[in-house]
Amino acid sequence: MISPANKLKQEIINLARMWNEEHEVNLSTNEEIEELYDEMLDQDMLWDAISEIRCGEHETEVPCDYSRHYESKSVAMKCTDGSWVGWTYWFGGGKHGEPEAIEWMEDSYNLDVEEKEQLVVVRKFKKVEE
Repeated sequence: MISPANKLKQEIINLARMWNEEHEVNLSTNEEIEELYDEMLDQDMLWDAISEIRCGEHETEVPCDYSRHYESKSVAMKCTDGSWVGWTYWFGGGKHGEPEAIEWMEDSYNLDVEEKEQLVVVRKFKKVEE
């Protein structure tokens, strides 16, 4: 079974490969993912993809870690295998803050997600000029 951290690593690998116009890979073991991830990381091919994925696709209401130095929120993404992974997204910290340096993948977790399609009414108002 692939760990949540390695599911994220596979998504990062595939995003970087897509940007380089390469085909997606579907690795089946933690060892394969870690090997390719480390290889691509050594070649400086993953940093932009890591930053992109770190923000998450959806904000969740799952309780998350707290720090008095940074703000945090729980985020999640749907992986290519159909599963969902969540983690704490750290941000803020002021002028000298470096929230992107906080380890986030190792603390990721699997999520159960219930999706329900709903009808939403959106209203736009405009003042009538007379």
